This record gives sequence, C-alpha cells and structure tokens, in this order.
Amino acid sequence: MHIETKVIHSGREISPFTGSVTPGIEMSTTFERGDDGSYPKGFIYSRSHNPTRHLLEECITELELGTRAAAFSSGMAAIMAVAQALEPGAEVVIPRDIYHGTARLFREIMIPWGLKVNFVDFSNIEQLKQYVTRNVRMIFVETPSNPLLKLTDIKAISELARKADAVLVCDNTLSTPISQRPLSLGADLVIHSSTKYLGGHGDVTGGLVVTREETDFFDKVRFLQQNGGAVPSPFDCWLIMRGIRTLAYRVRAHSHNALKVAEYLRSHSKVREVFYPELTGIFRDQMALAGGLVSFRVKGSVEEAFSVAARTKLFTRATSFGSYESLIEHRASMEGNQNTVPDDLLRLSVGLEHHADLIDDLNQALTP
Repeated sequence: MHIETKVIHSGREISPFTGSVTPGIEMSTTFERGDDGSYPKGFIYSRSHNPTRHLLEECITELELGTRAAAFSSGMAAIMAVAQALEPGAEVVIPRDIYHGTARLFREIMIPWGLKVNFVDFSNIEQLKQYVTRNVRMIFVETPSNPLLKLTDIKAISELARKADAVLVCDNTLSTPISQRPLSLGADLVIHSSTKYLGGHGDVTGGLVVTREETDFFDKVRFLQQNGGAVPSPFDCWLIMRGIRTLAYRVRAHSHNALKVAEYLRSHSKVREVFYPELTGIFRDQMALAGGLVSFRVKGSVEEAFSVAARTKLFTRATSFGSYESLIEHRASMEGNQNTVPDDLLRLSVGLEHHADLIDDLNQALTP
C-alpha cells in the first residue's frame, strides 16, 4: 500500500463490540485472568501491555517497515532505553551536531553510568571510520540533525556498523516515515519523538523505538520499557494515532512551506546563512520530503537575532516543532553552555499557515 493509505489503516481495528470506526481508548490498568490462570486476551497489566498502546506500536512498525516497536512516554525516554540496553563499558559514536537533549543525556547521564561516548563529525566519513572500531557497540545517527539540519548518509554509516558488528540507531524525528525510511537504508533501530510530527498538534508527549529485525538487543529495550515503566498513557497513544492519520498530507504542507521560507531567507540581505535539507546535495538520495524545520543566521550580533525573533507576529517564540503552528527560537540560549550552535542562529518550525503570510512576517521582522 501507499503511505497515504498505510497511515489511515495501520493499527486500526473496527470494534467487534460496538462497530466503532475509530478505535476506543482502553484505560484499564489491569486485565482479567481466565479460569485456568492464563490471560486469554493477551493483556496482564497496563505498564507491560495495553491494547491502545499495542495499536500504536503496530501502526509505527508498519509505517517504518519494521518487525516490532516499543512506545515510551517521551522521545528522551526512548533514547534512554536504547542507551541502557548497552552494557556499561560499551563504546558509542554519536554526531557532534545533534539535538542538545540527546547530547546531554549521553554526556551527563550515560558517561557517568559507564558508557564510553565519542562525539564525531558524521559529515566526514573518512574521519568517522577512525572511530568505528571493533570496540564500538552502537552508532547513533540523527539525520537531518538538529538544529543545523545536516544530512548523514545512512547507507554509508550502515556499512561501517556492519563491519564493527555495532547497532545502528537512527533518530528519524525530523523526517518521519513519510520522508525517510532508515530501516530500509540499513539502520537497525529507528527512534521517534512522537511529540513532534507524528502527534502533530502540540498536545501530547511520546517516544517510539522500531526494530528492523527480532534481536536480543530490542528485547532489552522492551524489557526496559515494561520494567522501567516510562510508558505513555492510553490517551496519549490514542492522540498520537489520531495525528498519524493526517501525517502524509501535513508533512507535505510543512515541507512546501519550509522550502518557500528557506528560498526567501537565502535571498535576504540580512541573512548570513540558511540551513535546509533540500538545499543540500545528498537530499534526493534518501529523503522524499525535507520537513518543516529551517535554521538561519542573522547578520549582526546575538542581540539582533533576539530582536528579529521578538518582532515576529505569526511565529510564536517557543521551543519544539512539528505542530500546525509556526515557532521561532534562539537555539544557543536554549542549549546552555556546552552548545556548539552559532549565537546568531534562529530555528524555525514552519507550520501550516499560508507560506506567503509567514514570509511577510519574517520580512517585517528582518527589515523593521
């Protein structure tokens, strides 16, 4: 089936009891045992398994062309479980340009916990090869990266991972399965912050991990999900599935608007540099759509960047992305002292408003 059909029908069941077309929300925390002590419906306790969460996991598994999935209460909880599935002492390679929350988790939690982490420039494959030794147990990829929107060649990295017998994990939050299928490009696991494009309405927090094959490693991730307890509520799962039903058309609209905004910014005299995946060479090799994030550097001081953000009227000054409304934020001030982001950089989450209105708003903010 085409992706537009899959997002509607994956993880969707007509109720055998009421005929409901939209799946219900199973809020029960516990489930009845059979006379023989078994669980004939397959559910025991909602932290371990829940019918609504099961539908969400089935849905994302099909969309990402995987075999199994595990849903978490946030994207960071998903990344934490994947990191903790490694043994203390294991070596991990991750990009220098990556979401600051991910970098902070590895730097301030997982290194003290016992992982050995190398931060490497993934755009330089030859340099990366020097770090991917037999001691490396995991390569963590985020492509496009956040916030500089750099693209990583997943196929090339997967070859390095195979040679080292390392797990290749790809954070696909910025792309979604509409734009990019990392498992088909050689990744072993895909991670999503379902808070973003999958939910799509800025009203739910969640995370997902999908595996390409049945592996002992994913069994550990599932064990951590069920026993660590960082699971989404049934209502959260239902909201994420509601968002997924319109994902294909929302991502197209986000991408269309973002490209128009990026092209406008690239021609503006007060913009130093623009970052957008469709403006780079590798884009067509692994992505169908470029998504709704655009980053740009403002000519002048950090104060000028703050002033531009403050003068916008349609763009709300707030963090996050992937919802229907447009957001603007100064990334360096969000990321703290260890950030590597230029202090004149603004990140846009381009929403579903008309692109001409968004461009007019940026124009008046840049040229008051």
